Amino acid sequence: MSTSAHSPAEPSAPAADGARSGGTVTDRLVEANTGYAAAFEDPGMDAKPVLRVAVVACMDARLDLHDALGLSLGDCHTIRNAGGVVTDDVIRSLTISQRALGTRSVILIHHTNCGLESITEEFRQDLEKEVGQRPVWAVEAYKDADQDVRQSMQRVRTSPFLLHTDDVRGFVFDVTTGLLREILPAA
Repeated sequence: MSTSAHSPAEPSAPAADGARSGGTVTDRLVEANTGYAAAFEDPGMDAKPVLRVAVVACMDARLDLHDALGLSLGDCHTIRNAGGVVTDDVIRSLTISQRALGTRSVILIHHTNCGLESITEEFRQDLEKEVGQRPVWAVEAYKDADQDVRQSMQRVRTSPFLLHTDDVRGFVFDVTTGLLREILPAA
């Protein structure tokens, strides 16, 4: 049972330009873009976020970051991955965000009931057995979201590539209440 307001099985209205109706989820999303583009007006902004903040969060579909944080288009850079974990690629994105596009603050958001709490690093070994090649990346699974937020804050604060590490704050988003709970860094 899907709890989405837009179930994949929900029929789509036919597109004005004759695009396929129904079909795959991707077909439906591309069709929705046609309607979006028809009403789209260039907001006249560049890639530099107005609030000079980058938000690193989990990719979980239950997190509507812009609504949860009261953000509008153009306010922030949003970097998402499984768990919202600070990995080498997140550091790459934050470095570009700060050095090329002017962000100064970093907000890290993990959440309750994260899928990374239910798997282990054995996931990599299982993949290796299945496909014959071990992934080069770590799963970054964790059992304690608070502690992982602290670890992620530490990774940001100690990165030699980041210019601005004085305003780094971490939170856990409660998926049942919508509230953020701040996590203080390790002493």
